[in-house]
Amino acid sequence: MIDAHAGTGRRIVFTSFGSLGDVYPYIGIGRELRSRGHEVVLAMPAWYRDVVEREGLGFHPVRPDIDPTDSRVVARIMDARSGTAFIVRDLILGSLRDTFADLEAIARGADLLVSHPVSFAAPLVGEHLRMRWASTVLAPMSFFSPLDLPVFPPIPWAKRLEHIPGVARALVSLARGVTSRWGEPVQALRRELGLPRGGHPVYEGQHSPHLVLGLFSRHLAAAPPDAPAVVRITGAIPYNGVEAERSLAPSLEAFLAAGPPPVVFTLGSSAVGAAGTFYEASAEAVRQLGLRAVLLVGAQGANGPVGRSGDDILRVAFAPHAALFPRASAVVHQGGAGTLHQALRSGRPTIVVPFAHDQPDNAFRAERLGGSLTIRPSRYSARTAARALRQLLDVPGYAARAEAVGAQVRAEDGVTNACDALEALLAGPR
Repeated sequence: MIDAHAGTGRRIVFTSFGSLGDVYPYIGIGRELRSRGHEVVLAMPAWYRDVVEREGLGFHPVRPDIDPTDSRVVARIMDARSGTAFIVRDLILGSLRDTFADLEAIARGADLLVSHPVSFAAPLVGEHLRMRWASTVLAPMSFFSPLDLPVFPPIPWAKRLEHIPGVARALVSLARGVTSRWGEPVQALRRELGLPRGGHPVYEGQHSPHLVLGLFSRHLAAAPPDAPAVVRITGAIPYNGVEAERSLAPSLEAFLAAGPPPVVFTLGSSAVGAAGTFYEASAEAVRQLGLRAVLLVGAQGANGPVGRSGDDILRVAFAPHAALFPRASAVVHQGGAGTLHQALRSGRPTIVVPFAHDQPDNAFRAERLGGSLTIRPSRYSARTAARALRQLLDVPGYAARAEAVGAQVRAEDGVTNACDALEALLAGPR
């Protein structure tokens, strides 16, 4: 570890794009690096300036600047078939040159650049400036390995075929073929910068040759055998916003104290903008079962009125998952990496309703651990939710397994592991 008291603090720039689940891990790591004497800057869309600066970390805006509360954009992002193409090909790669200019400006003079899986400009900046850079992944799916075949959102059933010889490699090859032209803007910019042709930015091209941090629980997955040799799985990063370190809102505290632990329903900070009938079906399911519920419906107002909707159901816009989930009887969520890890840490049994991107793969891995069930959004209704909740709460094995997994995930020290790895990279040769 670098001695922060010996004047060896470095300037470290993190960059990311996405929802709060794509921001919080870097804030958690950044806070620890700051305590070790480093200067930390988070280069992200302008929407997250307040989220970062309230923790006292540096901030630099990077395009594209997407409003995560725009329901029309969120609906396109959360489409299981076309959402990944829209966010990667159209939004991020479509703004590659703007992103490169913004990121290069803040990375000049920095000692280390740390990238997010879809920060496709970051490898270019790192190579162009001849600086140290590390990459990160937030979920196992980002390795896209035929040796640990991910669940692809358009064809989740294909995961069942991976044990047939040759199928896994064929599916990964098919995915690469479908997305083969997505990387052309990156390769074109590389040529202009005088850089050699690189790997496909969605696959091997996202990974640093110096250090790849897997910011997820070791209990979800290990690094596959064909992953880069420099991968370090750190364990989960527990940061969940400054609100998680404070008391819950008085109305929510009063509700929790008034009866048995409720079922908590949430779609995180992204899928909540494309909820459809999720909350209506959820409310009807708990009414059928005679359970209590907290519905985290988001601040946009599209998912029903915020406030009490009955003695046993409380609708609120937001509550920090880290503070609320441990007080639930079960948690129903969308399976985003951030929400998933808070649910695992809580030790409560879960139902995952995965919309798109890494969520179906995360749902599969959570269910494999033994404390979770999965319902696809197209099949989510009051009837299917009630049936799954009854199974989850009536069969003791789910709660017991979730509690055991929760203890294991809470024991991980992802922040320390990540910071130690980054400092080791800084201490090495340029």
